[in-house]
Amino acid sequence: MEFEGVVYKILPATQGTSARGEWKKQEVIFELPNEFSRKVCVIFFNKESDVARLKEGATYTVSVNVESREYNGRWYTDVRAWRVQPKEEVAAPAAPAMPDMPPFGEEPAYTAPAAEVDDLPF
Repeated sequence: MEFEGVVYKILPATQGTSARGEWKKQEVIFELPNEFSRKVCVIFFNKESDVARLKEGATYTVSVNVESREYNGRWYTDVRAWRVQPKEEVAAPAAPAMPDMPPFGEEPAYTAPAAEVDDLPF
């Protein structure tokens, strides 16, 4: 899934140790520009370099995986980022200017000599 959002707030990193080793996660709040703007909390898991490039107020295209899991009878949903790209302000490329058309001259005469006139209907 992919969305375009403005970085609203970058939260402090959380780190710990699991059976698989050390981990670090950081949450970033994105605001989705719309008539009724919404905020989405996106988790960056072991992606410190991606978070370091983010700037509050800048617009990014974010690719995420949305996953829910159950724990003690309650469901929790994670929105995990796997790619972040700055939005490119693409200016519409200017169309090359068309050269001016040369002025029209007199129409050439397309008459065939009388000896070559063909009477066939097709």
